[in-house]
Amino acid sequence: MEATTQKRETFSEIINSGKIVLVDFFAEWCGPCKMMQPILKELSAEVDENVRIIKIDVDKNPMVSSSFQIRGVPTLIIFKDGQIKWRQSGVLTVPQLKQAIDAVH
Repeated sequence: MEATTQKRETFSEIINSGKIVLVDFFAEWCGPCKMMQPILKELSAEVDENVRIIKIDVDKNPMVSSSFQIRGVPTLIIFKDGQIKWRQSGVLTVPQLKQAIDAVH
């Protein structure tokens, strides 16, 4: 890993990158959040390079979480050009997430 030479991107830089960004707001202690892990992994293999999937731990990133009024986890938000295009809480399937991403494309 090249963490020493690579600048860490801010959340704002990521969601304003021009790509579609699916953000999974989760918590380590959350059972349903753990169920999202393999779903997001499968989804990442099925979407194109213009879609980025990131995870935000609400306990480690309270400022980001509160700025988007995250009240329950998992909450998934799709951003495009820094704007929220879709938002849903709870466990979702790969087809549901693909449909939401395709609607934003």
